[in-house]
Amino acid sequence: MSGGSGPLPYSMRDVGAGGAYNNAKFRHRSRLKIVLQSLATNSSKYRCGKFTVGKFLSLLMVSGLLYLFLHKSPEGLVPDELLGKEVNNNNVRRAPNIRTFWRKPPRLPPRLPPNEIYKNNSLLQQSPSEWTSRQKKVKEAFEYAWSGYRNYAMGYDELMPLSHRGTDGLGGLGATIVDSLDTAIIMGADDVVSEASRWIEENLMKRISEKGQVNLFETTIRVLGGLLSAYHLSGGDHAGSVDSGIPASYKMANPERLLEVSKDLADRLLLAFTSSPTAIPLSDVILRDRTAHAAPDGLSSTSEASTLQLEFSYLSRVSGDPKYDREAMKVLEHMRTLPKVEGLVPIYINPSSGQFSGENIRLGSRGDSYYEYLLKVWIQQEENRDSSLKYLFEMYTEAMRGVKHLLVRKTVPNELVFVGELPFGRNGDFSPKMDHLVCFLPGTLALGATKGITKKKALENNLLTDEDIENLQLAEDLAKTCVEMYFVTSTGLAPEIAYFHIEGNQEGGPDGGYKSNKYVNDIIIKPLDRHNLLRPETVESLFVLHRITEDPKYREWGWQIFQAFEKHTKVDSGGYSSLDDVTSLPPHRRDKMETFFLGETLKYLYLLFDESNTLPLDKYVFNTEAHPLPVMRSVEQASHSV
Repeated sequence: MSGGSGPLPYSMRDVGAGGAYNNAKFRHRSRLKIVLQSLATNSSKYRCGKFTVGKFLSLLMVSGLLYLFLHKSPEGLVPDELLGKEVNNNNVRRAPNIRTFWRKPPRLPPRLPPNEIYKNNSLLQQSPSEWTSRQKKVKEAFEYAWSGYRNYAMGYDELMPLSHRGTDGLGGLGATIVDSLDTAIIMGADDVVSEASRWIEENLMKRISEKGQVNLFETTIRVLGGLLSAYHLSGGDHAGSVDSGIPASYKMANPERLLEVSKDLADRLLLAFTSSPTAIPLSDVILRDRTAHAAPDGLSSTSEASTLQLEFSYLSRVSGDPKYDREAMKVLEHMRTLPKVEGLVPIYINPSSGQFSGENIRLGSRGDSYYEYLLKVWIQQEENRDSSLKYLFEMYTEAMRGVKHLLVRKTVPNELVFVGELPFGRNGDFSPKMDHLVCFLPGTLALGATKGITKKKALENNLLTDEDIENLQLAEDLAKTCVEMYFVTSTGLAPEIAYFHIEGNQEGGPDGGYKSNKYVNDIIIKPLDRHNLLRPETVESLFVLHRITEDPKYREWGWQIFQAFEKHTKVDSGGYSSLDDVTSLPPHRRDKMETFFLGETLKYLYLLFDESNTLPLDKYVFNTEAHPLPVMRSVEQASHSV
């Protein structure tokens, strides 16, 4: 894909109020044909003496033939153009051809409701084997990315694919290896599973004991989350691993070793909680010294402090030690008590005072996964949803109402729906800025509406409230905006940040470069925001929305995004590279392959094209780094679900 996309699939607004598709509604018809049909249908009304409609039609046909013979060319009735002869059109004015009057206008493509697109639209009508083929392409891309990492950066956190070397920016724990392991298990990439699990067994415990400073949040979501997910998928949690849908023939890791390493790492990370004077953990840990300290400015990101609970709670479940869950859940229990703005919170919190710092409110960086984990922690601990953790869903619900009231706007001229920011709080100016990170929200909204089951099933069982339906619609509207952030650029890949034209705002700036896109004038991409880091948030939401709505357009959008990654970020020697500027061709490359490209982006694309409902969303919850962990049920709940 070299630039934007083709027309987006049609919506329910193109269908009559009854929801049924009427083909005649969209077919252009000849006016003459309409008159003749009317005459034929009502022939008894149009008799004049003995001159019947039949005689009139016969006379009309004879007149037409006579006209053709009188106006034929010297070569006969067939025009010269159709005979392949050259015609000199200079200064020649042709008489109107009767074909001009009788020619039928082209028939427009039918506009179908989303649930019919897959069956009837040639763009989206892909057979299961076609989606399996596309899924295989994603697996090949994953193995290609791994090959570049293995050849040039094995043991380092990340690959620099252009420099053919590795770099440690995440503490030196081999983050790409751990982030990739469960992806390899899910895909059945057996060679990668063997290589990654062997490195973890032989090296990771030693690295943990020797390395220095790591960020609590990044290490928890990437390394601890990756270890625990691989542990579960490899059969470590015998109570629920059969729900994954992953074939038993796939290569697995050693679950006992993974759990051992997880506990050692988590014991050191716990120092961030126990060393803090409040329930808010410190941001950094020195692994080898078993010490923790705050960031230089003394603050923690709100999202980082509140995005640890899925991992630590699951570790308590499988280890039998409640200390991990206890320390992590204190954070959310404390945040429950803090003042908020219609459920929305500032992006910084002070671990010394336990209070929010500043007024900046946004769902992008430093704010995003706070809202995500309010919902997902509630979903994960099914046995406590209606009791001790009910407050989490209430906080999530209040926050989404606040988002809709304070942050959601529409662009001009084409009314794309987006989520902006309040950099100076509720009483400050609204900023029409949206990070690509915000594109996690459509998937979260859809998950919150149906709790992981399909929309169809939820409707059949009367499980959706009016608010759920409203949130589902917002999810679909936001997903379209996220996709258009890709399709308005010259490369077909999204920038890190976009601004939007809104009524009454003079925000200006350059567009994405793909002038043919309908929304090119709605979206502004500033020079410092044009980079692409191979991020997963949009394809994450496409995966969740496809699972829940079963609308195939989300697959097609994902496929176009995948093709753009293949075209512009693939490096000949192995691996994929981030880009400096998605609005220029060819784009300059950044020489960095983020761990989440293997751990998240390619995993979500693979699952988007999956035909077997692997990792069903009512039985699994994905952490913010796309590591699937099982929904934790009581023994009674588990037996009832079976």
